[in-house]
Amino acid sequence: MNQSSDSHGLIQWHGTTIIGVKKGGKTVIAGDGQVSMGNTVMKPNARKVRRLGDGSVIAGFAGATADAFTLFERLEKKLEAHRGQLMRAAVELAKDWRTDKYLRNLEALMIVADKDVLLILTGNGDVLEPEEGIAAIGSGGNYALSAAKALTDYEDDPEKIARRAMAVAADVCVFTNDRVTVEAI
Repeated sequence: MNQSSDSHGLIQWHGTTIIGVKKGGKTVIAGDGQVSMGNTVMKPNARKVRRLGDGSVIAGFAGATADAFTLFERLEKKLEAHRGQLMRAAVELAKDWRTDKYLRNLEALMIVADKDVLLILTGNGDVLEPEEGIAAIGSGGNYALSAAKALTDYEDDPEKIARRAMAVAADVCVFTNDRVTVEAI
């Protein structure tokens, strides 16, 4: 997957769209299923969103698949070490990700959430809690983010917002498809 930086300096992956929406006591993370290599669709039904640990955390990734699985495993270990406290586990993972010689080379971004918090994690050591409870990453992330922000005043259900935002991203971004996986907390 190719990468570039957005206006905030965050790496944006060209090959997926992941969105997180937190509203009304419910949090949803949704992701498309397309895996691309260059201009070729290699797999249309990948699962980039999943539950972690005991199921109380949901996560989605953009970037290299093997790297994302490594980060999911590390986050699960941090969750165990910090008794399920996502914020603490995320900060510790971000520290390791930035400073560990091996982890530093992993190419992925993550959106993670539990019942209390929605976060974006980056290899730069960032643990970002998005404003307005909406986060998006990947090549179609800005399209999904814009759509979700426009919908949030008119829709109370975060799953409906996420699904509609993903549909908009799939219509605009050639690296995003309409085979969406959704997990909710």
